[in-house]
Amino acid sequence: LLDKTAIVTEEDNVKAPNLWRLNSVHRVEELKSLIRMGPIWASGILLITAYAQQGTFSLQQAKSMDRHLTNSFQIPAGSMSVFTMLAMLSTIALYDRFLIRIARRFTGLDRGITFLHRMGIGLLISVLATLVAGFIEVKRKQAAVAHGLEDKPHSIIPMSVFWLVPRYGLHGIAEAFMSIGHLEFFYDQSPESMRISATALFWTAISVGNYVSTLLVSLVHKYSAKPDGSNWLPDNNLNKGKLELFYWLITGLQVVNLYYICCAKLYTYKPIQTPTKDAESKEAASKV
Repeated sequence: LLDKTAIVTEEDNVKAPNLWRLNSVHRVEELKSLIRMGPIWASGILLITAYAQQGTFSLQQAKSMDRHLTNSFQIPAGSMSVFTMLAMLSTIALYDRFLIRIARRFTGLDRGITFLHRMGIGLLISVLATLVAGFIEVKRKQAAVAHGLEDKPHSIIPMSVFWLVPRYGLHGIAEAFMSIGHLEFFYDQSPESMRISATALFWTAISVGNYVSTLLVSLVHKYSAKPDGSNWLPDNNLNKGKLELFYWLITGLQVVNLYYICCAKLYTYKPIQTPTKDAESKEAASKV
């Protein structure tokens, strides 16, 4: 269908062509490239939705747990995200120093693995992160019940906040693979005329992911509500909620998000343009 817009008809030869109907082959190919990138772009939204929970419910969990590092010092709940940053930075360093070299032996690619493979690994790790987060919440609630703190939301549960580190770390590793792969993919595969603004696609996915997170919380509040006013995500007492089910709901959505695997297999990379001999000779002549 899009190819038809590049076909010149007799009518176009008679009068000025209608630019809404007739376009150059170059523009048509650019549009095709953007359409092919659409499903890959959308796959990053739910990863951001899962990542957004670190600043909301994960923070509430941390506040209710023992945060003492020593007898006189305790970690601020808001500082727990440092473990995500440490995991992300460590993964990036290991990826550049070791993983690329190892993968290169098997794939023969200079970058080790393709952008799509890198994003796929990030999506799988993100699924694991929210799955683990649900089990950690079950453990936290069991500790609250065991110590008679289920009805005391402001009391500190005698369970170390470091139980949350695995899920923070897994999110950091997922970010290192998915987000960086996402950004590199957009820059590499975007049409030449849009390469400068390719990062806008990446930031748009982040924005949409945060909006989806807010929408998802609102829907869970609405449809998990019971006649007594309780729901999965209570505002006053997290010990009475079902936060683990919310995490597992996000896990299920991310499993559906693995449609990405099919899209990645069907995706056709933009052909690499190599300079012809004529182009090389012209470039050499211009330098002289």
